[in-house]
Amino acid sequence: MSGHQNHGFAGDARTESYNSFSGAVNSREQLTGKPSTNYPIELKDVQKSVEAGEYNPYNFRQVEHPTTNTETLVHLLKGSFGTGILAMPLAFYHSGYLLGVIGTAVIGLLCTHCIQMLISCEYEVCKRRNVPSMTYPATAQACLNEGPEFLRKFSGIAPHVVNTFLLIYQLGTGTVYTVFIGENIQGVLEAHGVYVDARYVMLAWLLPLILINYVRNLKFLAPFSTAANFVTILSFGIIAYYMFRQDFTFVDKEPVGYYRDYPLFFGTVLFALEAIGVIMPLENEMKTPQHFGGSCGVLNIGMIIIVTLYTAMGFFGYIAFGKDVGGSVSYTIGNDIPAQICKIMLSLAIFVTHGLQMYPAIDTVWNDYLLPRLQKNQHKLLLEYITRTAMVVFCFCLAVAVPYIDLFISLFGALTLSALGMAIPAVLDISTYWYSMSGVRGSLRLAKNSIIILIGFFGLVVGTSTSLEKIVEKFAPVTNSTT
Repeated sequence: MSGHQNHGFAGDARTESYNSFSGAVNSREQLTGKPSTNYPIELKDVQKSVEAGEYNPYNFRQVEHPTTNTETLVHLLKGSFGTGILAMPLAFYHSGYLLGVIGTAVIGLLCTHCIQMLISCEYEVCKRRNVPSMTYPATAQACLNEGPEFLRKFSGIAPHVVNTFLLIYQLGTGTVYTVFIGENIQGVLEAHGVYVDARYVMLAWLLPLILINYVRNLKFLAPFSTAANFVTILSFGIIAYYMFRQDFTFVDKEPVGYYRDYPLFFGTVLFALEAIGVIMPLENEMKTPQHFGGSCGVLNIGMIIIVTLYTAMGFFGYIAFGKDVGGSVSYTIGNDIPAQICKIMLSLAIFVTHGLQMYPAIDTVWNDYLLPRLQKNQHKLLLEYITRTAMVVFCFCLAVAVPYIDLFISLFGALTLSALGMAIPAVLDISTYWYSMSGVRGSLRLAKNSIIILIGFFGLVVGTSTSLEKIVEKFAPVTNSTT
């Protein structure tokens, strides 16, 4: 690399592994920019430009394999087909089909705007500090350092807060994947007269999940990821076949759902749509990153397609299956041969995806927090594998304790993405442009960001509490009253 350090990647080996990782992903939940270990030291040592505005970060990015606009769009679209889209019909059941269409569009618009703000903030602080690119945690610290005193005092903990939310999100997604595999394979077994609790199915898959997470170089998973992409698309085609062969009727389908279930809809749509973990790595790997944002940029085009696909899946899935729709629409399509093949293919695809999904979480915990404290230890490799095992087992334990994919999706969507995808980008935008906000436009910008922060905070608190309440209800004893 040149003299300009690419902050956020802690060494050539990790960068190489990460690049292979970002090229192999097939689910949005997998790709998260790598934080650097020493945020305060890095940002403190970076010298600001003498003449602000002359430095263009895009001109100093050194990318080994830069992606074109089309390739970036394909990666963004490919990243949208995770477990979230399969939960959209149930989300529409919670909201009603009319409110679901409107709500998904509004949340999609809000998510896109917040991503645009985050990318703008990253570019601005990179320009001010003569740094070609930053990750989300480093951007958070740099932006808060640019703001007023009451925000600057939080800059030291900002990267760790962002890392914590990212880690919870990634572990939550790993938990969702574990439940997804267990429930789908259980459905296949039941079709053959084998009735077994989904928890035992998850237990049977625990060792394979641990072993796939022992893969330290993700280049070895790239061919399997490509195959997973293919079978995922094929599985979606089978699901579409089952949806559109149903009798479409609006009888017993509510246009507006029960208001107490709206937070479940909000959390599920956030989990499905929010691309905050994918965006910065994709933008940083582009040949022409200036074409990522903007009204006709890669992000807006991609998000329009994604929101349209998710809305269609939610609407038609709910109209097709109604109140019978499951936490994943794959649970609802039946048990004949094509449906069984679909469930097996999706389970295998998510199994491969689990190894990719857990990579940034394991890398963050091990390389950024544990390894620096174990430099003198003679058993670092053994401890690394123990860490990998412990994190997979942790996800497994959560999945076994609460084997409800819909509640996990809404819980982790509301808990983490309300902050990462809404509130934090709005705070960073306020801090970054604090001293340039003036007049009517500045007041409107401050008001707009304040509203987004309130929405994010409200979604986090209400969405999380509602999901937890529903989880508690699942385990509440059923009392039968007799008259």
